[in-house]
Parts: sequence; C-alpha cells; structure tokens
Amino acid sequence: MIKSINPYTKEHVFQNKQLTKAEAVEAIEVAYERFLSWRKTTFAERASLMRAAADELKTNKEDYATTITLEMGKPIKQAVAEVEKCAWVCEYYAQNAQTQLAPKTITTDATESYVSYEPLGVVLAVMPWNYPFWQVFRFAAPALMAGNVALLKHASNVMESAMNIQRVFERAGFPKSCFTNLPLRSDKIEGIIKNPRVKAVTLTGSKPAGSAVAATAGSEIKKSVLELGGSNALVVFEDCNMDETIKTAVQARFQNTGQSCIAGKRLLLHKDIAEEFTQKFVAKVKELQSGDPMDENTFIGVMAREDLAEELEEQLKSSVRQGAKILTGGTRKKAYFEPTVVTNVTTKMALFKEETFGPVIGITTFKNEDEAIHLANYTDFGLGVSVFTEDKERARKLVPLFDDGAVFINELVKSDPRLPFGGTKISGYGRELSEDGIKEFVNKKTVYFNTY
Repeated sequence: MIKSINPYTKEHVFQNKQLTKAEAVEAIEVAYERFLSWRKTTFAERASLMRAAADELKTNKEDYATTITLEMGKPIKQAVAEVEKCAWVCEYYAQNAQTQLAPKTITTDATESYVSYEPLGVVLAVMPWNYPFWQVFRFAAPALMAGNVALLKHASNVMESAMNIQRVFERAGFPKSCFTNLPLRSDKIEGIIKNPRVKAVTLTGSKPAGSAVAATAGSEIKKSVLELGGSNALVVFEDCNMDETIKTAVQARFQNTGQSCIAGKRLLLHKDIAEEFTQKFVAKVKELQSGDPMDENTFIGVMAREDLAEELEEQLKSSVRQGAKILTGGTRKKAYFEPTVVTNVTTKMALFKEETFGPVIGITTFKNEDEAIHLANYTDFGLGVSVFTEDKERARKLVPLFDDGAVFINELVKSDPRLPFGGTKISGYGRELSEDGIKEFVNKKTVYFNTY
C-alpha cells in the first residue's frame, strides 16, 4: 500500500494499492490502444473536452484543494489558487493548440513542402509533490491537445491528488485511458520507461531523479524533458522600488512554504541599500502567519515531510557554523520550519551553494553590476533570476549575461502558460508551456510533394 500522511496532524489521509507489474503493463497497453483512436480526433473535439476539464476544476476547486492541503500541507488558499491555475492552462491550450500545431509551409523546389506536428504516442510524466496538480496539468494539457495520451507516476505522498487528476479528465468526458494514473513507487519507473509502448518521458524533480530518468530514456533512445531544481537569485539594485521589491521578494521566497523550484532562494543586495532593505525585509517576514494549513489566514504551513525539514535545518546549521547570522526564525518543530532570514552568507555556504527547499533565505551583498552577475551565475542551477531596478536600460543590458532559463524584471519568477518554462545547467533541459512546450512531444514530420 502507498499511504498519504497529513504532515500537520500526522493523521492517515489516503492509501492506494500499488499496481502489480502485470497490471502496469496492461494499463500501458490499454493507453496505447486508446492513442490509436485519440490521435484521429480533431482539435475541436479535444478542445471541447479540455474546456470541460477546466470547468470541472473550477467547479470543484475547493474539494481538490482540500486534498492537496491534507496530503502535503500547502496552505488552503494557495491550494485553491493552484487548482485555478490548472483550469487556466487547460483553457489556454484549448484555445491555442490548433494554431500552435498548424503545419508550417516551407518553400522548396517541391510542388508542396511543409512540416506537420504529429503526436508521439504514450508519454509518461514523473511528477513531484510540491505542486501536485499544477506540475501535472502543465504537462497533460498540451500533451493531450497534441494527440498524445498520458501516464502519470506521481509522488508517493500525494496519491489521492493523483487519483483526483484522473477523475478530472474522466468527469470532463475524456475517453478512458487518455490519462492514466499509475499508483507505483519510484523503483518501478525504469521498467515503465523501457516499455516499448512508452515513447517519451517528462520529469519534474531532483537532480538524482532526473539523471536516473534521463539515463534510462537515453538508453532506450526516447525523448525526455527535465525540470529540476533551482537556486534562483533575487538581485536587488540600489535604485529599486524598495517597498514593492520587499513585498515581491517575500512572496518569491515564502509562498508554498518555500517549497518551490523557482522560489527566490538567494537574496543579493547592493551594499548601499543592504542595511535598510534587510531591516524592512525581516519585519515583513515576521508578519507572515504560520499555523494550520486548513486555516485560510495561514501563509506558512508545514513542510511536506519531517525529513525535508530536518535536511533544511542541517543546511542552516552548517552555514551558521561558517559564520552566517540568523536575523529571524531558525526554529524547527517536527515538519514546521519557522520563516528564516540569514545574513553574512558567502558562496562557500550550503545556503548559497545548495538548493534550499523550504522557508529559509540567505542574504549576500554586492558592490556593482559585475559582482551581481557573478554571484547570480555562481551556482550549478539555472532555472531563473529576478532583477529589481527602476532602470529599464540597465535591465535590458544585463538580461543576456544571466545563465538562467528565465529573467524576470521587478517580478518573481513564475510559470505562465503563454511563456516557455525551463532551465539550464542542472536545472534541466527542454521547455514546458507555450508553443515550445506543446512541440516537445510531437513528431516534426517533413512532408514533400512532387509532381511529375
């Protein structure tokens, strides 16, 4: 049995029997058979079903959000917002997929030549617990609209959410096995990827998980897309709008109790404003309300598992031993970790070098633009960076100098269905969302007509 345990109450939430090997193989075979008919449907037919999925999400958002909160501790208001965002991505692709995948005419010496975009088939998604609905829907909506069918291997602590996602598509009227939840543990992923019916895999998760999935997919010559960890910098220049920047920086670091790949994890401050900014930033962090994730006033809940909080605590202690100073927070009680701000953080410390997946942020200062760029890029990760300045020309000049997959000016890094999303370095490869995302799992087929 795979069990979900409420990280706040420690109560049992849900359990699901793991599929046997034979059951998993049968589910994949049934998905393939569904693909053979699903790929023949029109964009209009798929769009109608996808809009129905969006309606189902909006109609029952409180129910789906409650399960998210009970399983992984996300504050309930943030869980509702997550479900609402899933409805948005469904509506976006329902409206845009046909245009995005329209054949591309190319003039050659042929009578007619073009590129068509056709589905690959059965695509496996290996997804994490921190955004248990959004991570799945940002893959599933474009994959299904492109004519693929989807398999989901979700994180073991959010199995009821996984079941609910399949329920969304079924309630919307999608044919059975267009989207299939596979209740399996991680040690079964390799066998699923190697199944000849599975044509591609996408994973959102850690570097070790991504490396393992990519190695297996590579050995089978199958397409993979990886969205891995991040250690995003919040680069704050001396000419920033301080009050607005502080508000954004607090949201960037502490939403979802800090458990986000794209959270702003390293706060880089220009030395001329560092003291004032830090003082005001700490004051705002102290105002964040912690408590029961089911309370609508709670902003900081518990972390998804106690072992994750323990790992974060060790990263903090290690950095303090090297000279970092805690300005507020620093206390852990089981899975709860107090919102924490740390200063005097150097590039040699865990809070700078490693991904910190929880409500802790380290502050480092810089003297000029060159040092700011150096510090922001001085990481193995490359998911995103936020730059805060009132000088638009300065910002435009600096954008090409960052290594990351995304640069946001005066805004936190976020995923938007209209924009490609993905990273560089050990933050992964490939893109999700937008036209780029829907074209990751299609066969870009060259078609050449000649007339004799």
